Amino acid sequence: MRTPKYWRQLLAIALWAVLLPAPVYAIAASTDAPASLRSEADDSAALDQRAVDRELALFRGSAISLRQAMAIAEAQHAGSTTADVSFDGAAASPVYRVKTLHNDRVWQHAIDATTGKIVGGAAASPLDEFDADDRSNLATLKAIQHRLADAVRVAEHAASGKAISGGLIRERGRLNFAIVVMSGNDLKEVILEPPGAASRR
Repeated sequence: MRTPKYWRQLLAIALWAVLLPAPVYAIAASTDAPASLRSEADDSAALDQRAVDRELALFRGSAISLRQAMAIAEAQHAGSTTADVSFDGAAASPVYRVKTLHNDRVWQHAIDATTGKIVGGAAASPLDEFDADDRSNLATLKAIQHRLADAVRVAEHAASGKAISGGLIRERGRLNFAIVVMSGNDLKEVILEPPGAASRR
């Protein structure tokens, strides 16, 4: 599943590739590493960038938005809310992987990014299978009024783009929504603290 951490890594790779295309060779040339190792490092960076470019191209071409995928998954269980969602272009057909919370279970859905149809069946895990931090985050998510869908809408407006992933992160004791948005050719991360989350730490 493509987590916010995965998209943060892609964001870092994309920014590294944009900001440091020329100096990479200068840095490698100034080391004592054999030419074969420098070549392998350059090939690895090129492969990483190609993977990023392919994933983003598939996302740009998807007919279904991340918000639509969330709505489709949430409609499977009345009253459910999305805890994590991400675009996955590595699958045979691009999908959104959506985790929803309903009745003390976390449901995992794959939504086809072209048709909006659910791919395969839904898998459910009881909350007691998660570690204490995850259970705490999910309990806070259940208790607050705002939803990940609200955060995605705000992030897309703020970053002028389309969200590619979203989920929960806890930093310095605060539970936040982390949304990665594609704006033009750039990936931007938007961090939003849900109202009421700080009081439930």
